[in-house]
Amino acid sequence: MSIEVKVPQLPESVADATLVTWHKKPGDAVSRDENLVDLETDKVVLEVPAPVSGVLEKIVIEDGVTVTSGQLLAIIAEGATAEEAAPAVVAAAAPAVSASQESSGKLSPSVRRLIDEHNLESSAINASGPDGRLTKGDVLAHLERTGTSDDGGDVEELPSGLADSRSEKRVPMTRMRTRIAERLVEAQQTAAMLTTFNEVDLTEVMALRARYKEAFEKRHGVRLGFMSFFVKACTEALRKFPVVNAYVENNEIVYHNYYDIGVAVSTERGLVVPVLRDADQMGFAEVEKSIGVMAGRARDGKLSIEDLTGGTFSLTNGGVFGSLMSTPILNPPQSAILGMHKIQERPMVVDGEIKVRPMMYLAMTYDH
Repeated sequence: MSIEVKVPQLPESVADATLVTWHKKPGDAVSRDENLVDLETDKVVLEVPAPVSGVLEKIVIEDGVTVTSGQLLAIIAEGATAEEAAPAVVAAAAPAVSASQESSGKLSPSVRRLIDEHNLESSAINASGPDGRLTKGDVLAHLERTGTSDDGGDVEELPSGLADSRSEKRVPMTRMRTRIAERLVEAQQTAAMLTTFNEVDLTEVMALRARYKEAFEKRHGVRLGFMSFFVKACTEALRKFPVVNAYVENNEIVYHNYYDIGVAVSTERGLVVPVLRDADQMGFAEVEKSIGVMAGRARDGKLSIEDLTGGTFSLTNGGVFGSLMSTPILNPPQSAILGMHKIQERPMVVDGEIKVRPMMYLAMTYDH
């Protein structure tokens, strides 16, 4: 029995998605609920699981195509085995590949096309994908290393030492990065952003961490980091100054009586800001655990739309990149964001004496 695999119902705020990667090829056996393909929206990457066990009979949409809710992606032969079902040709015709490439069983349509265009052997390329899968990035990296241009021809020979420095490569932006860029530009155009800088002496915080970190980790199973201190400090500050926890809509200021703190996380696909709900009600351990879980899901591309919406204030930590100072950009419709930075020992005047203290610059950008 043939079962259709369709694009799931996309969230209300998402109009379409881009098909990123097939994890199976026609003729492969699949198990119920096994992830078949990744779809990237403006905010998150969605997994499309197999509705039944059987064999992937036909792929209708290949990598890079924009799809909408309910659109047909593939056909599964329910209950069949790989030996019983012959692989079907991808509906969107792809160039033929050699027998050695087909036998690898790990080539998506876009990878097959690249390999055929450049007359490559898949076995000669290092694969970094899951289960030894060859990705498009692997092929592009191989082309760059071997000096083959994007159009399939050889790169013109350049004087010694110039080949690497003068080469170029064009890589399409992901939907997520494109949307991030749009939102950042939108924030600059719709808010009167002002950044105020201050510095904080972290001597007491570091002493507190050093004193309790072993007992804290033993008791809660998570390390005591700096983020929990800043999240808790922010919720107390927002409680004292509720206008910072508000946003402007038309000619009104909308105040929140709750504190949902967004924590920026850098991933390969771009910067995302998962939200800690009711952060004011969390203990330090709960904050640290929640941040760890959210960061892991962000890096794995498993955040949901709900994880990324509804924050009332945000934190971003440029210190993880060694940055001493920066001006964070608002995360609309929020009115403020706090930027943390690298902790650096500096000479400070304390009670009339010069002492070395662990200092951090804080940058708060807000809608003036």
